[in-house]
Order: sequence, then C-alpha cells, then structure tokens
Amino acid sequence: MSETNPLRRAADKVADALHGGPTGPEEGIPGKPAPESPSLAEPTDPREPLPPKPDQSGPDTVSPTGQPTGADQARMAQSGNYLTNAQGTRLYDTDHSLKAGPRGPVLLQDHHLREKVMHFDHERIPERVVHARGAGVHGVFRSYGTAANVTKAAFLAEDVETPVFVRFSTVLGSRGSSDTVRDTRGFATKFYTSEGVFDLVGNNIPVFFIQDAIKFPDVIHAGKPHPDREIPQAQSAHDTFWDFVTLHTEATHHTLWNMSDRGIPRSYRTMEGFGVHTFRLVDAAGETTLVKFHWKPKLGVHSLVWEEAQIVGGVDPDFHRRDLYDAIEAGAYPEWEFGIQTFPDTPDQTFEGIDLLDPTNIVPEELAPVQPIGLLTLNRNPSNYFAETEQVAFHVGHLVPGIDITDDPLLAGRLFSYLDTQITRLGGPNFSQIPINRPQSPVNDMLRDGFHQTAVHRGVAPYRPNSLDGGCPFTAGADTGAYVETPVRVAESTKVREAPESFDDHFSQPRRFWLSMSPVEREHIIHAYTFELGKCYEQAIRERALQVLANIDPELCAGVAVGLGLPAPEPTVPLADVEPSPALSQVGQTWPTDGRVIGIITGPDGDLDGVRTVRQEVLDSGMVPLVVAPAGGTLGSGADVLTVQRTYTTARSVEFDALLVAGTPGVGADAFGARDAKAGLPTAQPATPDPRVGLLLAEAFRHGKAIGTTKGGESALEAAGIPLDAPGVVAGDGATTVLQQLVPLLGAHRVWERFPAAA
Repeated sequence: MSETNPLRRAADKVADALHGGPTGPEEGIPGKPAPESPSLAEPTDPREPLPPKPDQSGPDTVSPTGQPTGADQARMAQSGNYLTNAQGTRLYDTDHSLKAGPRGPVLLQDHHLREKVMHFDHERIPERVVHARGAGVHGVFRSYGTAANVTKAAFLAEDVETPVFVRFSTVLGSRGSSDTVRDTRGFATKFYTSEGVFDLVGNNIPVFFIQDAIKFPDVIHAGKPHPDREIPQAQSAHDTFWDFVTLHTEATHHTLWNMSDRGIPRSYRTMEGFGVHTFRLVDAAGETTLVKFHWKPKLGVHSLVWEEAQIVGGVDPDFHRRDLYDAIEAGAYPEWEFGIQTFPDTPDQTFEGIDLLDPTNIVPEELAPVQPIGLLTLNRNPSNYFAETEQVAFHVGHLVPGIDITDDPLLAGRLFSYLDTQITRLGGPNFSQIPINRPQSPVNDMLRDGFHQTAVHRGVAPYRPNSLDGGCPFTAGADTGAYVETPVRVAESTKVREAPESFDDHFSQPRRFWLSMSPVEREHIIHAYTFELGKCYEQAIRERALQVLANIDPELCAGVAVGLGLPAPEPTVPLADVEPSPALSQVGQTWPTDGRVIGIITGPDGDLDGVRTVRQEVLDSGMVPLVVAPAGGTLGSGADVLTVQRTYTTARSVEFDALLVAGTPGVGADAFGARDAKAGLPTAQPATPDPRVGLLLAEAFRHGKAIGTTKGGESALEAAGIPLDAPGVVAGDGATTVLQQLVPLLGAHRVWERFPAAA
C-alpha cells in the first residue's frame, strides 16, 4: 500500500498513540468521545465549547434558500464561554430550582426550570415508521463521466464532484434495536447537486416484498412486533410475518434474499446498494434509456454468520455504527462504485422476458453488466446525530434533470409516502430548510409560511403570473435547466385494480437466486429458514412455508423440513428452468484487505518484540491491529511499551477478521467463572490456560476466520480443539512469517473450506 493511502496516514497517527507515543496512550484512538482527553477534576475556567473531532463535520453552511453563506460550521453550533438560557441570558446556577427558602416550595416564577424541563419533554420527535435505526455520514461523489451519453444530469458529467450524505439503516426495528438483526438494510444517498437535490433511496437487496405500494402497510404491519405484546423487536422470526409472506407469494424472492447471508451484512462498508426500481435516464437530445442503479463496495460483499450476528446483538448492539464511524475516524474511508444497468426504453418495458416494472425482479448481471459511472467516498462523520442523521429527509421524488421515474406501481406509491411522512415526523412542510436537507443550489419557490419557516422571503407576490414583483420568479425551459417530465406515451386502457399478467411469476427469480448460491451459502439459507419458521407457533404457517419452498427447489424444502420435523411437500408449479447468476454469490472471489481488523493475542510473557514488528506490518498492509492481553494498560517497558486495546474480558471474536497468537498467551487474574462466565465453570481460582483465549479462538475457527500462531502459542490452539493443520490455520516460528500467510486468506473474507456442505 502506498504512502499516500489515507488509511495508512491515519493509521500511523493512531499507531503512535496506541504505542504510547508523544500524545499519550489514549489520544487519537477511534471511538473516543471527545477531541481531547478530560482532566481528572471538573474544569472551572470558562472557555469556548470544544471543536468537533477531526473526523466530524456538520452540513455545509448554506442558507434556507440554497445560497452559500461562507460561514464557519461553528456558527451553527453553541458558542460563548458561559451557560445561557435559550434567549442568550447568562445563568449563574442550573442545579437548583428557585424555592422559597432551601426547604421551601418551588416557585412558579422559575422560568429557567420551566424552560429547561419543557424543552426536555419535547426533545424526541416521532421515529421513522420504518428504517428508524440508522447511521449517517458525509462524503463526496466523483463522476467518471461514463454516463454522459445516456443522461444530461450535470452531476454525472466527467470529473464532477458532488457532496453527499448517506444513511444506512435497518428496516423493522425501532431506534433502540440491534444493528445485526436479520433484516433488509436501507442505503439512502442524498446528492447535493448543482441542479438541486437528488435522492437515491435504496436498499442492500435489489428486490422488494411487494409489487404495488398499496400493500406496503400490510407487509410492514406483518413484520413489526405483534400488536398485543410488542414482541419480537426487529425480527421476522414470528407468525405474523410468515403468515403474510407465505400467503402473498410475490414476497418470496425478497424473503429468500433476507434468509441468505445478505440479511446479516458484516459491515455497512461491505454491503451492496440497489435503487430497487427501474428509472429512466434522459440525454440532452431527449432520448431515453431505462436503468437500474447499483452501489458496489470496493471492499467486496461480506456477511456475518448467524452465530456472530447473535453474539454481536448482545455484546455490541451498535456494531455496524461503530464499525463505520471508527473506520472513517481512522482514515479507512469506505468507497463504492456507482453503476448502472441500462436497457432499451421499449413500449413494453421488458428485457430478455423480464418485466422491468416489477420490483420483485432483478436482471442478472450476466445479461446486463453493471457499468461503473462514479465513485462514492464516505469521509466525514456527523457532528450531531439528531441534527443530521435523524433529521435528514429522503424522498424518491427528489429528482434532477436527466433522471425520471417509470410506471413501477411500488415507486408510484413511494412518491406520495415519503413526502407525507416527513411532514408528520419533522413537524411541518419546511423540512427542506433544516440544514442537513438544504439544497446547495438556488431556491426560488413560491412556498410560504408554515411551521418552522426560517427563510425571510421578500416581495409581495408569491404567485404567478404577477407584475408587482417584476414577474419574478420566472419559469425555466429545458435549455435553462428546468426539470421537464419525459413525454411518455400512455397506452389506451381501462381503469382497473389489477396487476399485469407478467407480474404473476413468483418463483422463477427465487429459484435463480437459490441455484446461484454456493453449497455453504445454501446451508446458511436452510438454517435461516429453519430458525425463523421454528420460532412460529402455528404449524399451518410452517406447512404453508414449506409449500412455497417446494416451488423454489426440492433441496431447499427438504433441508428445512428436516429441521422442522415435517414432511416435504411436492411442488405445485413446474420448477423454473433458469440459469444461475454467479454474480449473486459472495463466495469464490478475492477482495482488498484494507481496513480488516487483526487481533494479536499475547501476554506479559509473550513474544512482545514480534508483536511490535507485526503491528507495524499490519498497519503497513492497510489493516488495523488490536493487541489483546489478559488485562488493560501496557505490556513491556521503556520506549517500546505496547498499549493493550482489548482484554480477555472485553474481546469477542466477532470484532476480528483474523487472530494471531504471538507466543504464549497470559492468564488473567480474573480468569475464573465466578468473575467472568466466559472463563468457564464458576470456580474461585484462575484457570490455566485462560479459557477466554480458548473461547476467542474456538469462535473464530467456527466462524471460518483465519488464525495464526507463532512458537509458544500452539498450546492455546490445541486447548481450543483447533488442529494446526486445519484449513486457514497458519503456524510458524515468527510473527512476520505467519502474517504473510494470513493476509491472503483475508481476501476471501472467510476460510470457506471449513464449512462442509451437507451430503
């Protein structure tokens, strides 16, 4: 990796800090809450508020009408050395209510008490009905210019850079739910283009449960917790969800994706994104092309295994947020290529027999390759979650010239719903004036007043036509940048409530997905269905689900039926004759190892010289080393002291992409079950070797992660039941030699050979 790589530059800075360098052992560690370490005693000298950390940034400072203000972002934050009330009056006390004597009643005239408590009582706003739990970050999109031949959108011209805000999310859970539940993930991108805001509001799965937006309340009501008990939270493993999707079989394709490893991504950074719908691009001559949008992560597509997802949900429910924020803070900026699949805009809007208006369909990449058209880089964390991530408002109707919609019936409903929900959630129609939502192009609308109006409009004639304001504002034409809807011919028809016949095939696309999976991915799908349906109380629902699976593939149905203890039914429809799409599988490719986390297990008597060397080599490779030892603090002495980042108490294998045992691991003084259940039986004396090291290694081995050991660490692997000649296990005399053999294994994400397929 070159010296100019931003990860390397940031990692070197962090490495100095983690080594106990000039700034001390705690400065610069990703995840620290403040830009500087606090004093032990409460500060008493008045000072200005601390600035944000270097990785943090607020929205660009533009006016409510899209004009650059040139103001520093600090102008949008609190200021001054002293505490004030909301009106700017300084306060001398905020710890005691105003009372009639120290023990007397609180006085009604205490305005500060009333203001402080009143504001606190109204701090929360309604959470999103779906996608409530999210993580948002700032970034930049740079266009390659390769789409300029099919669209006149200015931000897709060559070398144009556009600021963006991206929000990742789960769908079903509330704001307080876990990151690693089995669910679809939202991938919404707000482009602040020179022609207005363009929102691409997609998911990490390219299809949806329903074909028509009128069914959206039904699928969400079915997936949400049961209304009588409000359980389960953020889960699809319950009767109402499976009751709906087994009766409404157009949901079969999306459900299969959710039951695959795609439903539990390893990281937002290793997650694909899709626009889901078919859109229409328009070039400067007015020619149109149908298109599907894709986000391709530069680090590849990588998922958790189910046990990892369950463990993380308990030990770190913020796992995906933390991973994203820490990576950006460390300089490991996530990147995605923006790509398009293009199709002729024919009257029937189909391609190779696939109806492009059906959002439960994909077009295999082998039939229509994804063409890269730009690069997205996420490089700034928000400085305030509520102001930015919670208040950002996406809408599929936020379009710019050169991008238009199609007659996808699900998309049509979203065009209404997104606008409607923002009014309730954000308190009125002026949500576009909230800083994170402000366009970075001039706004000259005739929308006036309403709750939370922050623009101070001029003139007396917010209507057209007018002469009192000199006729302003004037309408634009296509030649002056106006958004002009594409004149699409509408076929002569009658008004009906029905779907086209081409929407009736609910099983050929799921079958293609199943046939495209590797043997290990198929095993994971079978287990996911078995787990989810095993959580349902009603046998009729389980039997109905098996019938749906039989119509996809007998192997899938039989595997799930065995786990449920039920007979596998015969298909009720002919099995579709479809070709697999290798692009759908996550197995069999090699990806960059940038940003991977390697846990280095050692102790006071371990190979500390080897640890120092291998730490630097991990950093030189663009990865992140974390030293794991029996207790916190430091190891060694003098100038070469090593800072411990994780202890046997705080470490779990899910945090690491690989483990390296450097010499003989130490034994913690708290390695007994009465203190830490991970240490085994509830004895009152430390166990040797430390059982928590064995648990760490055994989990990593079970989850298919690369493991290495230097001389002296073999006994730890043997105690964990890990053969030294097992696939993906590397043993050697020196840490450098072992690391050199570990790194290539990381490129495949996991050691897939450890997951034998069922006979």
